[in-house]
Amino acid sequence: MTNRPRTTGMDDGDTSRPQPDSSASARDGVRLAVVVGALGVVFGDIGTSPIYTLQTVFNPSDPHPVPVSSENVYGVVSLIFWSVMIIVTVTYVLLAMRADNDGEGGIMALITLLRRLGTQRGGRTAVVLAALGIFGASLFFGDSMITPAISVLSAVEGLKVVEPSLAQFVVPITAVIIVLLFAVQRRGTAAVGRVFGPIMIAWFVVIGANGISGIAEHPGILKALSPTYALGFLTGHFSIAFFSLAAIVLAVTGAEALYADMGHFGRRAITRAWLALVFPACVLSYLGQGASILEDPANISSPFFLLIPDWGRLPLVILATAATVIASQAVITGAYSVASQAAQLGYLPRLRIAHTSESTAGQIYVPWINWVLMISVLTLIFAFRSSAALAYAFGMAVTGTITITTLLFFYVARRRWHLSPWLIGISAALLLSVDLLFVAANLTKLIHGAWLPLLIAITAFTVMTTWQRGRAIVTTERERREGPLGDFIGQLRERQLPAQQVPGTAVFLNRGGQTTPLALRANVENNHVRHEQVVILAIETEPVPRIGTDRRIVVDDLGYRDDGIIHVTARFGYMETPAVPITLALLDPEATEGELQLDRASYFLSKIELRRGDNPTMASWRKRLFIATSYITADAAEHFGLPRDRTVIIGSYIDV
Repeated sequence: MTNRPRTTGMDDGDTSRPQPDSSASARDGVRLAVVVGALGVVFGDIGTSPIYTLQTVFNPSDPHPVPVSSENVYGVVSLIFWSVMIIVTVTYVLLAMRADNDGEGGIMALITLLRRLGTQRGGRTAVVLAALGIFGASLFFGDSMITPAISVLSAVEGLKVVEPSLAQFVVPITAVIIVLLFAVQRRGTAAVGRVFGPIMIAWFVVIGANGISGIAEHPGILKALSPTYALGFLTGHFSIAFFSLAAIVLAVTGAEALYADMGHFGRRAITRAWLALVFPACVLSYLGQGASILEDPANISSPFFLLIPDWGRLPLVILATAATVIASQAVITGAYSVASQAAQLGYLPRLRIAHTSESTAGQIYVPWINWVLMISVLTLIFAFRSSAALAYAFGMAVTGTITITTLLFFYVARRRWHLSPWLIGISAALLLSVDLLFVAANLTKLIHGAWLPLLIAITAFTVMTTWQRGRAIVTTERERREGPLGDFIGQLRERQLPAQQVPGTAVFLNRGGQTTPLALRANVENNHVRHEQVVILAIETEPVPRIGTDRRIVVDDLGYRDDGIIHVTARFGYMETPAVPITLALLDPEATEGELQLDRASYFLSKIELRRGDNPTMASWRKRLFIATSYITADAAEHFGLPRDRTVIIGSYIDV
């Protein structure tokens, strides 16, 4: 019998039937439509940062305010430019996005690579870094909650610039927009991207043009592009510059979304869109706002909206609101991807996934995540009520995720590409020193709101690690009850387990190839029957996004070619959905000891009910958390595409 790795059978992903050719085209083809779609989904978060970044830096109500002076304006604008250049362009676009897992990106893809490296070489360091990566993914969930709140609030607050009496309507309007945004998510990324792409093109053209108009009034601001101004500000006014980093980091929000959404549009499409349009437009906007503040320091109240003449402010508020809705889309889409991949890797229960594209990999909708995010975002809006109040919380989530991603990338780069230790060490030291400086600055805002993303991350990290631990405990107990599959088959042949053979095909879903499905054991031992054809099916989720059809199925006769009992292993990538009937239809009758009667086959599932036991396997509170988390598990019959009218569920209890 073939020795197979353990699997959970929990696989959420893109399509029921893998389509590698069309998926590869969608990932790698840098067509105009792909770039436009990427602009509509990926760049909203980082593309709307100019609305609130400079305003937050010079906010006079900040606990550590930055005084308005020509020297400080040049220094801040220079720091923003070089922060975006180093963190987004270098760390993410040029480096991290090359560390993909068969086209998929994001911190969960790095964790997958780390786990694979740890398995191959037994590296304890890789295991520890993978745990750190889970905390980074948890921080991203915090980012996914804060981004929609701060982005849409900051845009709608432009109404106060147009007409101060409208201030009372900012929060209600923001809440309505958020509800509508989450309500349309089920239509899918592709549909959203087609609508949002042209809007984002208009957005970047407008903010770039506004920036140019500001630069024309004070062209000297272009000197801020020199790194000497950033370094001079840091070294000459460190007590001011250090605290300003907590707000400057807002300019790089959305960098992780670029990486997490890479599987939707491909690295080259995202890279070209960033370098050709997004980056230049954002830089021009920051330079123009800096010039505006130099012309009139009073413009710090809203440098983005005050950069445009009175007649254009209301249209800009409307366009900014649309753009910030798209900013929210970027992290919402990223949260779907992170949650789905976390479920595949065993850190979350199997979640119900709706696949919104038949041709493009990674375009998914996760209802449970969607509604949790919506409730969380609305809570933040009504609790904080302004973008300035949320800004203190925002930076902590961003800097934490960026730092962890940088650390994981360099470890993967060293182990995967065998680069020079000196090259890795020097590069990592330079980039991590920048990241850690931002983290330290944001820690100074801990009591002012930075605690919020840390609390969200700790909560999510606790849930994911508890689920992983509880799942391992349940798996061990389940294997003990199931017993060796080889012994069970031998007992059937030797009539030690008397069972009457009945016509038809029965498919028993199992978690591997070494143990007996609980449903099969119960059917034989309690009902004393077995079907003429028995298929024991194991779903293996491999740490790659997709599996080719040539590696999809492995058939094992379990040592006997005449008893009608076979074991089938169906392999899927973590971005695919295992449609069982469709997969079984690929089987060759010669390999299955006769043609399977799939049109009338019965499907058997073994359902485990969890109870809190007395064994010291976990702390009591973690047992309660594990059992509570199990209730969000998606329906197995629906997940595996089983026909409801021919699916039998046999239950059992396991004490945790």
